[in-house]
Amino acid sequence: MTKTIYRPEHTALLSLLRKHRKAAGLTQVDCSKALNRPQSFMSDVENGTRRLDIVQLRDLCKVLGISLPELVQELENAITTSH
Repeated sequence: MTKTIYRPEHTALLSLLRKHRKAAGLTQVDCSKALNRPQSFMSDVENGTRRLDIVQLRDLCKVLGISLPELVQELENAITTSH
C-alpha cells in the first residue's frame, strides 16, 4: 500500500485545509499561533511534510471555523468527484 502522503486523497485534504485557512482570512502564522505551535507548523502541514492525528485535525478545524464532520464530508466529496 502506498504511503498516505503520496496518495491523491492526502493532496485533496491539504488543498481543503489551505482553502479553508484562506477563506477564514488566516495566515499560516495565525493558525500556528492559535494552535500554540511554532510558525513552521502550518507550513509543514500544508506542504505535506507533517501529518496530523485526528485530535490535531479537529483542533485545526476549530481554528478554521469548520467542524471536523463538515471537513470530512468535503473531503469525501472531493475524492469521489476526482475519480
